[in-house]
Amino acid sequence: MITDEQRALQETTREFVRRHVAGHLDQWERDEMVPRSLHGEAAAAGLLGLGFPEEVGGSGGSGLDVVLMQEAFFEAGASSGLGAALFTSGIALPHIVANGSAEQIDNYVKPTLSGEKIGALGITEPGGGSDVAGITTTAVRDGDHYVVNGAKMFITSGIRADFVTTAVRTGEPGHKGLSLLIIDKDTPGFNVDRSLEKMGWRCSDTAALSFTDCRVPVTNLVGQEGNGFVMIAEQFVIERIALAVHGYGIATRALATTTAYARERKTFGEPLITRPVVQQKLVEMHRQIEVARTYTREVMRRHDAGEMVIAEACLAKQTAVNACSYVVDQAVQLHGGTGYMLGTEVERDYRDARLLPIGGGADEVLADLAARLLGYAA
Repeated sequence: MITDEQRALQETTREFVRRHVAGHLDQWERDEMVPRSLHGEAAAAGLLGLGFPEEVGGSGGSGLDVVLMQEAFFEAGASSGLGAALFTSGIALPHIVANGSAEQIDNYVKPTLSGEKIGALGITEPGGGSDVAGITTTAVRDGDHYVVNGAKMFITSGIRADFVTTAVRTGEPGHKGLSLLIIDKDTPGFNVDRSLEKMGWRCSDTAALSFTDCRVPVTNLVGQEGNGFVMIAEQFVIERIALAVHGYGIATRALATTTAYARERKTFGEPLITRPVVQQKLVEMHRQIEVARTYTREVMRRHDAGEMVIAEACLAKQTAVNACSYVVDQAVQLHGGTGYMLGTEVERDYRDARLLPIGGGADEVLADLAARLLGYAA
């Protein structure tokens, strides 16, 4: 059951999209960049800090509150790429909030949640994909600093970020030798090698980064040395649920857009929506969205209650992105030639949706993980 406060939160979010996003999103897609000012506007609306404790500069609220806010964000017309760019704090900060020092909270968390700074998360490496335990970027202790060498790939907000919460190898091979370091962009040896052009998520800047003899203060170590893999794994549930919301959120918008088009578009003298085959497609789109929405909300409720839902988060993500893939495909189909035109909303949704079965753990990787957790592996 959604409370009155949560309904008000959703309406605040819709109003934010109407006021600050509508009319600008197409230009941001062309620019391949979201203006920094939008972060401050989202912070002022209470959206950027949602789900983070007030003592670290957040707005408070539960994980389900965040899910409901994101639903309204996408349903109001914000793109999946915009959600990734604007709410990068959701992947850059949780490790620091949970394990960081008071100094790190003051220097990185609070300024990010107020919209003054932008953070990014640096895990994926060239050729590494979803293999977190195989990270090769090294951080060697030298007095009061770590000397970092290596590279990161596909880093969301990597062009605009002021700092990157970075997975590095401080010890032995495998997951036990990983740590997290906060690396400021102005650190000598930190390079933004290039901006990466993508099929979708066009307004979400994505970068290839490199570190060459980057000297990072030991005080920027998050938590304990060698505990990086555990910290990363702890936050995967939230990231996968967030991507599930991306999936059924943009699918919901695509269904609404397609329904409106089907009512207006006439074929052989009658509105498209009068055709039984069209009605059946719309019903199936609705069904898959509702299944994904209901299951994802339930998984988040269980997570908020302290239950272990690692496998369920994998399944929620896969259920939602499968629904999204189906819905956006049918949305383009029902729009006909119009849906194939570059710049139409359903065409953008179609491109954006293709990343969702890859990001946050590819479908195949998450299926293997779920099989092990559920006892189906040999």
